[in-house]
Amino acid sequence: MFTRRIILAGAAALAFAGSASAQDWKAKYPELTFAVVPAENASGVTERWTPFVAYLSKELGVKVTLRIANDYAAVIEGQRAGNIQIASYGSASFSRARLTGVKTDAFANDMNADGSTGYYSVFFVKASSPYKTVEDLKGKNLGLVDPNSTSGNNVPRFELNKMGIANAEGFFGKVVFTGSHENAVLALSQGTVDVAANQWTNEDDSTLAQMLTKGMLKNANGSAMKKDDFRIIHKSALIINGPYAYNTDLPEDLKAAIAKAFFDAPTKDKAAFDRLSDGQKKGFHPATTKDWDGTTELIKFVDGLRKKAS
Repeated sequence: MFTRRIILAGAAALAFAGSASAQDWKAKYPELTFAVVPAENASGVTERWTPFVAYLSKELGVKVTLRIANDYAAVIEGQRAGNIQIASYGSASFSRARLTGVKTDAFANDMNADGSTGYYSVFFVKASSPYKTVEDLKGKNLGLVDPNSTSGNNVPRFELNKMGIANAEGFFGKVVFTGSHENAVLALSQGTVDVAANQWTNEDDSTLAQMLTKGMLKNANGSAMKKDDFRIIHKSALIINGPYAYNTDLPEDLKAAIAKAFFDAPTKDKAAFDRLSDGQKKGFHPATTKDWDGTTELIKFVDGLRKKAS
């Protein structure tokens, strides 16, 4: 009996300690801000993320507010200032944050439907165009996404360098930052650029596939464009999916609660989880900051290319 009492008392003490600890961080963080960068128009991002953010609020027991950042730099600076506690990063922007001293740690990334955790950077052209290789596009216009985009700027420049094109601005007639993955595809479809860099996981999982499903791309006569209206002329090596990261200085039990909520999402709120990726993702994969060490080295390399070109 004595032993049983001690065990029960110990369990009660642990439960109380855990509860008290949770109350401590909830008092300090009565509201958390979760930032994402729009790969699509702002209303689309809101519709995609709002159910998941509501799920996080319920699981964590504090209000979680969705912040749609204008660009990757805004997420980086928001975490630096401590105004953003949780962030959805691209691989390159996360590495940029770490390289510039932001205290942020990765805890998860997306798991694809087949269980893999990577994607590709591709160069799209219109299928009706004569271009077969990137080299065919000398003097033509290139559409990129954002300076801190992985698949929309950094990996494309790395790939171009492997082709002997160290200075994209010197090779192409014009290099345009369109601001989002959707805008890069739109610029290509409308003829503003001749080739566009973008993200691609497979034929059914990409920004292009999402836009075609929504009927966002039109031909000159107003008819809906189709998948075979576009062609990939170059695909990069596999890129690790970008991380979800929290501020390093958050209380450990809060960080553990955030990670658990993410990993439990596919079973606890499947509808909210599926809404994030149109049902294209399997779940969240546990990750650590070191998983992006390779991307950090790539960013350093691309920075070196820019310095040589300037």
